[in-house]
This record gives sequence, C-alpha cells and structure tokens, in this order.
Amino acid sequence: MHEPPLSLDDDKFHEECGVIGLWNVPDAAAVTALGLHALQHRGQEATGIVTYDGKQFHSHRGLGLVGDNFSDAKVIACLPGTVAVGHNRYATTGGTILRNVQPLYADFEFGGFAVAHNGNLTNAHVLHRQLVRRGCLFQSTMDSEVFVHLIAISLYSTVVDRLIDALKQVVGAYSLVALSNEALLGVRDPLGVRPLVLGRIGTGWVLASETCALDIIGAEFVRDVEPGEIVVINDKGVNSIKPFGRSTERFCVFEYIYFARPDSITEGMPVYTARKRIGAELAREFGVEADVIVPVPDSGVPAAMGYAQESGIPFELGIVRNHYVGRTFIEPTDHIRNLGVKLKHSANRAVLAGKRVVLVDDSIVRGTTSKKIVEMVRQAGAKEVHMRISSPPTTHSCFYGIDTPERGQLLASNHSVEEMAAIIGVDSLAFVSIDGMYRALGKPGRDPVHPHYCDACFTGDYPIALADQADNSDRQLSLLSAGS
Repeated sequence: MHEPPLSLDDDKFHEECGVIGLWNVPDAAAVTALGLHALQHRGQEATGIVTYDGKQFHSHRGLGLVGDNFSDAKVIACLPGTVAVGHNRYATTGGTILRNVQPLYADFEFGGFAVAHNGNLTNAHVLHRQLVRRGCLFQSTMDSEVFVHLIAISLYSTVVDRLIDALKQVVGAYSLVALSNEALLGVRDPLGVRPLVLGRIGTGWVLASETCALDIIGAEFVRDVEPGEIVVINDKGVNSIKPFGRSTERFCVFEYIYFARPDSITEGMPVYTARKRIGAELAREFGVEADVIVPVPDSGVPAAMGYAQESGIPFELGIVRNHYVGRTFIEPTDHIRNLGVKLKHSANRAVLAGKRVVLVDDSIVRGTTSKKIVEMVRQAGAKEVHMRISSPPTTHSCFYGIDTPERGQLLASNHSVEEMAAIIGVDSLAFVSIDGMYRALGKPGRDPVHPHYCDACFTGDYPIALADQADNSDRQLSLLSAGS
C-alpha cells in the first residue's frame, strides 16, 4: 500500500462512488455516460459501463474522468444494448488500478452478472477470509467483490434469491445496481445510509445515486429506493422486495452538507435548500458583527447565502475558484504544495480589503486548507477574519463509504474550538450545533436514542457494527485499500 498523489482537495472528505443503471433505454451506453457525467462529483478516479444486448455483455472500464473514457463514439459503439450499469469511483488510499474499476462482471451458471457498488462493508475482511478458505479467488482488493463470491457460492437457484442470500451475510452501508440477463436490480442497505433513486425515462427505467443524474438524461423522478429494499426491474415492470424487515432509517447527513450536488433532491429535500437552512441556523447560533459574508467555493456557497440572508450582512464572492485545476493535480515540491491553494482559490481584494469578513465553509478536516485560505484573505487586506462551519466538528472517521483520515488526523478530534481557531488563524471560529443541524433539516433536534441520520463523524455513534475493526483493523485497511 502506498500513498496517493497529494491533491488540492486533500483536505476534504470524498464520497467514494456514484452508480447508475438503465433498463429498456435506447442507446443505453451513451445515456449512462451522460448520467455518470452528472455523478462525476462522487468519484473522479475511474469509471466504467457494462451493457447487455440480449445475447452478451459488453464492458469498458478506465482510469480517469467520464469524459476521458466515454467521449469517443467508437467506445460507445462497442457497448450495444438497451440495458446498462455504470459506476464512478473515488479511491481511498493506495493506487488506482484497472482491476479495481467497476462495474465488476462475472459469468455464473445462471448467466452474466454485473454489479456497481457505492458504500463500504464493515465485515468485508471477515467474509474475505472465510471465502478464501473456501477456495474463492479474488481478482481485486475491493470489498465490492465479496458480493460476487457470495452470489457464486449461494445454493439458491434464482439471481434474486442468491442476491438476498449474499445481502443477509454482509454488514455495512451500501447502494447497489446490478444487471443480469433477466433484470436490473437496485438495493439499499437496511438503514438507508447511502442514497439511491428510481426514475422513469420513456418506457424505460433508471436507478441512480442522485436525482441530478435523472435530470441530465431527461428522466422523471419516481421515488427514493427505500432502506432495505430490493427493486427488481424487467420487462414486466418494477417489483419491490423487502427481505430485511423494518429498521430505523439512518441516512448519511453529510450528503446534505457536502456530498450531493446542490441541484439534487435527497430523501424528499432539495440539497440546495438544506444547505441554505443550515447556514441560516448557523447565523442564528453564532452571529458576529461583520461587513461581508464570503463563501469558500464551491461547497460553502449555499450555506453562506443562508447565513447572509439571516444575518442581513451582504453576501460577496470574496474568493474566486479556478475550475480548471483538477483534483489529481500533483504537487511535487514543498514550494509548489504551499502555492497549491492559490492555484484553486484566488482572493478578490476589492471585496476583502479593510473588511470584517465571515468565511463560510462546509467542514474542517485536517485544517490545512482552511489555514491557507485564511492567510490568503488576510493578505488581501481583511481587517478581521471569522470562520463559520455548516457542520458540527468532525471528530470521528467514517467507515461507511466515505474517504476520511484516521481520527488522529482530524483537527477537531484533538483540539478545542478555541485551539482550532488559533491554529487556522481566525479571530473567531464556530460550528453549527448538532441540534441546529437537525433543526435545519426539519427535525426538532437530535434524538439521542433514535437519531434520524447517520452522524457518526460528529458523534461517534456508529449505527452499523464495525466487525472488521474489532477483528483486525490493519488487515481491513489493507483489504479495502482501493476503496469501492
């Protein structure tokens, strides 16, 4: 295992994957590629599409962005069929290699099977060890491959029953889209931590991580796939199976704060609206006398707008983002590394000079980027710099499909808010409270017994058992080094 190249986004959390599946849609590969473009924010390391033309499966997978792999008409022409599954991937740690690119494909006795996975299995190492002892040969380092082997060894006859058999053995947070000779399948874990939606396009059907993928292909949103639900789509229509019983929903609250695109609608709430509401709540909780509200682009923009509207302080673009610097930009020397933040963000001196500035951002992870941005704003002549964060302090790592540093590298896990303020160099620092975040999302506050969301990164309240952590954390990190 080796460290990946440093990125300009290295001080942010990263969603690991975006998935999409189509059934009975003409030019399915081209439409899938468009959907993957809309989901590009969920994974930029690699992408892939598998199609089925009624006789055989076709696959193209590659490293890099969707446009790097599917802009050539010749590639699309090699992916015939009206059904497809697609995947965008963000690696955690370790190298990005082609054998770890999804969708995964396998030939079984019942036919072909392709699967794309967003999330993380928290008992993947335990299952991996058991499967290897049974003679299973793994071709990747992804926890996603566990699904393939569990389906392969299942004694049930139908694809759906084999899938249910596999799902009942795994523990974790996941959304899946899978394709067999006979059906398109969509699955959410019993707590619904990771998102998945169902849409309609013409006489066909779409499954996708977010509604923004439906919008780009002209599909109509039908509903969210429910927690613990298996959706089976074939020529007869859509059939719903709920094999797990009822569980308390624990949707990932960070989808609202940062991961989802602002134009998506998630669990019935527009993400843009949620972020503005959190910003307004932040202003009510931690107002400060200032001259201008400035977002840290781009993810801090809606929260900063909500903060400005609630506080009555003008909203200005005091930091301008360069959208042409990619996340895989390699910073080869300390000198260039120190200049890296200026390649992506530039201070708008006309807005900042002589002003009391409130910077609004969505989170603080390590704090390195926040520190550089504060320095840049002060160099532009700001008289005071205050920072407001539209999430509670991130004190714990995520094990449910989000790339996060180890807990010791999280600034908030080792320092008080006052200490963090001194480290990043602001006159004041404040985070929205847990209860304030819940209120902004339409809840009276956090119910400590039955919280509505997965908020483990803020509270340490992990709703899904961390079996691999208890078994052998070092081995787990090695197994999952390439992410899913």
